[in-house]
Amino acid sequence: MSIKRTCYDSFYPFKILSAHDLHRLDFEPVTILYGGNGSGKSTALNVIAEKTGICRDSIYNKSNFFLDYVSLCDMDAREDIPKSSRIITSDDVFDYMLNIRNLNEGIDLKREELFDEYLDAKYSQFQMKSLDDYEQLKKVNNSRRKTQSRFVRGELLDNVREYSNGESAFIYFTEKIGENGLYLLDEPENSLSPKRQLELMSFLEDSTRFFGCQFIISTHSPFLLSMNGAKIYNLDGNPVTTERWTDLENVRTYFDFFKAYENEFL
Repeated sequence: MSIKRTCYDSFYPFKILSAHDLHRLDFEPVTILYGGNGSGKSTALNVIAEKTGICRDSIYNKSNFFLDYVSLCDMDAREDIPKSSRIITSDDVFDYMLNIRNLNEGIDLKREELFDEYLDAKYSQFQMKSLDDYEQLKKVNNSRRKTQSRFVRGELLDNVREYSNGESAFIYFTEKIGENGLYLLDEPENSLSPKRQLELMSFLEDSTRFFGCQFIISTHSPFLLSMNGAKIYNLDGNPVTTERWTDLENVRTYFDFFKAYENEFL
């Protein structure tokens, strides 16, 4: 005899979001999902991404029951989801930074080779004997006209430069976020300094206001939580409610800490 399971209550992602009576999300141009680890922020984003069918770069960790859960969820979209839409996760940003680092390591190796090439060309006793020597003649003349650094820069790719991790992460967001798209951002503050988080906040606000973008963001960054007009769901609440960013526990912790040391800033 075979038994067909009809109750998934004990299997992820069932009961993750509904445990705190979260059964419906209504979205604004900027909607933020706030909560601690295990609150379901990333789960909600992945469900929305699957339901909308938007682009993703990295695979995500889903259980055997994840698609069953998605199939039971309903979505009411007023308009078609733009093709430029995508979900951006921490794994996406990390992979991008790793690729940049590997690329720059390759550039560094090439730079050392060019240093030697410059010295060999500049101080060689080269004489052109046939047209086959023309390329070498150009290289010799080029090295004798330029300093070592200018020669190397000219030979390397002009559009590749090394950024810090924070700079690379910020650039990734500006490259992936275009006009008139729906963007799901999973803890975008990872790898960003406070200053870069403020820059990202400004970029997202401008993208919403001037370029028709809509954002659904999971975060506990006080900078991103303070975005103008953001609708914030507190997934730590029971039941889940929308709250002002200044009333959230994480933000109040920062406020109380700096308030206690207020005199240190005088």
